[in-house]
Amino acid sequence: MRKELLVALAVVFAGCTVPSFGGSDHPETPAGEDAIGYENGYWYDDSVSVTTDDGLNETEREAVVARTMARVEQVRGLEFKETVPVSVISRAEYQNRSGGSSGGSAGPENPWNDQVWEALLIIGEDSGSSESIDDTLSTTVQGYYSPSNDEIVIVSPTETPQIDRRTLSHELVHALQDQHFGLNGSAKTQDTQLSRQGVTEGEANYVRVLYERRCGDGWGCIALPDRTSDGESSDGGDTSQESSYNEGLFTVLYQPYVTGPRFVDQIRSDGGWDAVDALHDDFPDSTEQVLHPEKYPDEKPVNVSVADRSSSDWSRFDHDPVGDTVGETSIYAMMYHNGQTEGDRYSYESEVSAGWGGDLVVPYRNGSGGYGYVWETRWDTEEDAREFERAYRAALTEEHDAVQPRNNIYVVPDESQFNDAFRVVRSGKTVRIVNGPKSGDLDDIHRVEE
Repeated sequence: MRKELLVALAVVFAGCTVPSFGGSDHPETPAGEDAIGYENGYWYDDSVSVTTDDGLNETEREAVVARTMARVEQVRGLEFKETVPVSVISRAEYQNRSGGSSGGSAGPENPWNDQVWEALLIIGEDSGSSESIDDTLSTTVQGYYSPSNDEIVIVSPTETPQIDRRTLSHELVHALQDQHFGLNGSAKTQDTQLSRQGVTEGEANYVRVLYERRCGDGWGCIALPDRTSDGESSDGGDTSQESSYNEGLFTVLYQPYVTGPRFVDQIRSDGGWDAVDALHDDFPDSTEQVLHPEKYPDEKPVNVSVADRSSSDWSRFDHDPVGDTVGETSIYAMMYHNGQTEGDRYSYESEVSAGWGGDLVVPYRNGSGGYGYVWETRWDTEEDAREFERAYRAALTEEHDAVQPRNNIYVVPDESQFNDAFRVVRSGKTVRIVNGPKSGDLDDIHRVEE
């Protein structure tokens, strides 16, 4: 499912160009087959007669959906192949469906993925990654498009079922993508998943904001719902539940919505919508390319492998792939979340994370319920590697009160959610972090080369 998180429009579209639109120049109804900008009896610049204060009845909803489809077509220059069903549910119903924090059960345990997020010092041992992701999405998702069901579900921002035109237009772009390019592909790593979303979510937000700018320049648009009745602010931010989800995790999940539109805008500026179409067959290889469009498509990530030097007591998970690549975005979020970079959280620009070349996190476990990992990172220069090494060591000592019993070894106290032992070693452009329950486990998880 393609899920839209709470997004502030001014943030996601900063720096993007805006195309010019001509005035109305179309017949009352298209001749022959459907036309771009016309859907189910409505042109993109037609008016609709609806009352939003008491929600939208079925007839009003059909009219709003049809005109919004026509407008998405007009902005994007692609024709919907079929009508997209749209339903509206409450926040409580969404949380119940998704198994979120409000009444639903926590997601299944996933110790392999838990180690990946622990390496990032974002999700600790006191809450599993599945539970944290469920909690974050249940609080922040505004709507989603389901490729398997070919339908859109809008999460109403108020107790009275309402449709936010911004969410609807965003999700309709996903339906359009699915009809033309398909949205069922999968990514093997955290970084490639985010980089693919930089295209899909980036394009959806890009079109959505172009749509919104026309609402202030020639189009009559239905009013935005008043979110204040359930704790959400009118600009798309959350006020009442701000601390109920993991902000570091949200920073990772939010990245495609913020930097994706800028990436898509750059691609479109260089090659038009045809070049954006081509992205769906040639996704970026990393979030580094989304954050730095000039690196797409030529600067590929370094292929990082981690030799298995574990003792017989420790083993890798039976998992394909054996490890996960977290990428520049997740490293940026880690450093911001752990106080090692300042400024705008959603700029995704930091000297500590820039210069990323590649990485691999390989989780381990033993027969006694213990877990650990080896995380190897590669950097463009030795100075980039030094900056990351210094920042990671500082995060351990300054944010998590780690003590350093001997060279390169850190132990985080039991009261911390990251109460483990760490070995941090740099060699040239490579930084390797080994984690285990106790300092005596580190050599058993990854023996030091003689």
